Amino acid sequence: MTAGSPPPLPLPPFPPADSSAPIRVLICEDQALVRAGYVTIFSAQPDIEVVGEADNGQAAVEAAKALRPDVAVMDIRMPLLDGIEATRQLAGPGTTPSTRILVVTTFNVDALVYEALRAGASGFLLKDAPPVELVNGVRTVARGDSLLSPAVTRALIGEFAGRVRSADDPAPAPAPTPAPGPGPDAARERERLKVLAPREYEVLRLISAGLSNAEIAAELVLSGETVKTYVSRILTKLDLRDRVQVVVLAYRAGVAPDRR
Repeated sequence: MTAGSPPPLPLPPFPPADSSAPIRVLICEDQALVRAGYVTIFSAQPDIEVVGEADNGQAAVEAAKALRPDVAVMDIRMPLLDGIEATRQLAGPGTTPSTRILVVTTFNVDALVYEALRAGASGFLLKDAPPVELVNGVRTVARGDSLLSPAVTRALIGEFAGRVRSADDPAPAPAPTPAPGPGPDAARERERLKVLAPREYEVLRLISAGLSNAEIAAELVLSGETVKTYVSRILTKLDLRDRVQVVVLAYRAGVAPDRR
């Protein structure tokens, strides 16, 4: 992705919840050229407004609290404060997030990305993603959905599922193991899942396998709207923010199917 003017993007209309207001975006990236590229791409969209820029993690936290953007596009490796800690301070446990975090990274399967998702990010993209994916990613996150592609879900979560630990366990995570498995709190997490109806449980497992709503609908022979209803119920019953947290919980509980 460069700072040059991008070609016209064939983007479908995707307005924010309040269609009269643009999606307010904060760019958090330490490389000036990449940051300028993001600004160029987003500024070309009629429904997106770049409200600020930050070149380090501490500035990102301060700008997000002051500007209250809808979405922060967050790099992971930044000076002063890395993107993971910045994400945790803005959207992690114990916070009341007003900004959704979209992590953009150069790493596809990387422990840092997984930790960013656990810290509260709503999803991530790779830095070499085409502009149309970046723009649609911001729109997706802004409307309250998570952005985690099926391929990335399987590779990333599967790789590091064995490292999942309880949020209240202060011990450092062990090194990654070749064979992923449930975390040490699997029994407790499985107990949480008992509030789900059988069909909701099926949907949860398919979400954890990285399937989109359309793919789940095809797999279970349901309508897209019905799947959306099930997803909403799952989030409400389990007190989860988005699909990313569903995936993490399913792997912690050891109920995610191996569809690789």
